[in-house]
Amino acid sequence: MKIFVNDKPLDLISPAEFPTDRTFECIFDAPTELPQATDLSDDVLITNPSKDFIIRLLYILRTRKLKNLDSVTIVSNNVEELKEFVKSRFTVIKAAGGVVTKKDKVLFIFRLGKWDLPKGKFDKGESPEECALREVEEECGVKVRITRKICKTWHTYTHNRKSILKKTYWYEMDLISDVGLKAQKEEGIEEVRWLNHQDAKTALVNSYPSMRYLYKKFLKVNA
Repeated sequence: MKIFVNDKPLDLISPAEFPTDRTFECIFDAPTELPQATDLSDDVLITNPSKDFIIRLLYILRTRKLKNLDSVTIVSNNVEELKEFVKSRFTVIKAAGGVVTKKDKVLFIFRLGKWDLPKGKFDKGESPEECALREVEEECGVKVRITRKICKTWHTYTHNRKSILKKTYWYEMDLISDVGLKAQKEEGIEEVRWLNHQDAKTALVNSYPSMRYLYKKFLKVNA
């Protein structure tokens, strides 16, 4: 499970998933406390931390810029329990969206000064697929159909002083019609644009880490 906390990737894995091809500059082995003055940097590895350590870590990730931090990986013998505990520290909101393709192009939106992909929160009673179709069609003025799942992304943000963890279901979609192509201005979308893969990679420089992660997943399932 990969969570982008304040845009920093936090991986929650079991020992069997440990990446043997990676190196870590900072290592905590079964830590119980995280000192307030700790300066996290580069790639951090943490094995079997206490719950108090995790609480402190999440607070630091949420409230500090941590410009020198690249990633945090937590390895736990009880990874499912770890995931549930981390999720319990947030209000979880579900959303869904799509990577829409037309030949060799992908549909992007420009919102809040960044390039993004169309998505939105569930309406009551919706399935992930229903939400994804509705949000993409509303935000971009297109008609689409789902072809397959890509992945789920998790990212955090703060809203009305609440710490939110958004779980987003992503689907690959084929275009049916873009005759009505139009940005949904009331949702803060300034532009909707078809980008080829090279232009998409350039646009993703001015995007969110979770979107770059999603796009890599999209390219992988289409390799």
